[in-house]
Amino acid sequence: MNRMIAGCLAFGIACGFAWFLLAPAAAPEGMVWVPGGWFVMGSDDFPDTQPKHRCYVDGFWMDATEVTNAQFARFVEATGYRTIAEQTPTPEQFPSVEKDNLKPFSLVFVPPANCPPEGCGNCDQWWKIVHGADWRHPGGPDTSIDGKGDYPVVHIAYDDAIAYCRWAGKRLPTEAEWERAARGGLDGTRYYWGNEQLPGGKWFANTYQGEFPSRDSAEDGFAGAAPVKSYPPNPFGLYDMSGNVWEWCSDWYRVGFSDFEANRTRSNPSGPRSSEDTHGRNEPKRVLRGGSFLCADVYCRRYMAGGRQQGEPTTGQSHTGFRCVRSQ
Repeated sequence: MNRMIAGCLAFGIACGFAWFLLAPAAAPEGMVWVPGGWFVMGSDDFPDTQPKHRCYVDGFWMDATEVTNAQFARFVEATGYRTIAEQTPTPEQFPSVEKDNLKPFSLVFVPPANCPPEGCGNCDQWWKIVHGADWRHPGGPDTSIDGKGDYPVVHIAYDDAIAYCRWAGKRLPTEAEWERAARGGLDGTRYYWGNEQLPGGKWFANTYQGEFPSRDSAEDGFAGAAPVKSYPPNPFGLYDMSGNVWEWCSDWYRVGFSDFEANRTRSNPSGPRSSEDTHGRNEPKRVLRGGSFLCADVYCRRYMAGGRQQGEPTTGQSHTGFRCVRSQ
């Protein structure tokens, strides 16, 4: 046994003994240790995840799960915080919107009842501005989170996540930290858990099956978000690093990692200095990671290893949440 443990430490093999021995002694409540090390970041599967490159991150603590409704409720109770989705928009923020329509809102996924013959290829057909939608009312004012304390909190804008992190004495992960954690010591695999989508016929992530976007057949056990810890953890002990809800990272979003290659910042990279808006509206974007319950193989496969997305920092959505990290 001693020889096996020594081997794990010497060669960095992803085994529980090694992670335990490398971790600091006292674990913060609800967090697990992600050991520092080199890993291959990026993917050849998407245009904005290239080029793949080796980089290093120091060890850090990470929330074992996405921040839940119950956890966020404790934050709100302690601070009186109101999320961006609960605040009334100003004319300065939306100069083209009539004053009577400036009401608190968020974006909600609403499955279209019927798709035209050419299909539902426009996301405006399923994303709707819903007044009164927020973290307490994820589907709109007539919905609630009663009995869903262990579900991930959603409709969280970037600044909402930052506010929670500060209250909790934590921070958002960098994109490199997030991917290091999600890979769990596995490099080069198609999924964060390996190269097979359903090893042994078992689901490892909450994604979308059926006819997107009109019918989620819930073959993975859930239509919509799932309670945290509904699927197996990765080798580091982290849950739902793939699927369920998108998670904010601290980095500005740019297409690909050309800045990384140009600056050769291979140790603890913190991302580019400015963002890029692929929609052409010159809006700053932050990085989202992990995919969500709306990731369907026929539409969005970014729950796969290395997948990423851009997010408008001031807007919440019904599939967007976060988790926190803490430096050693």
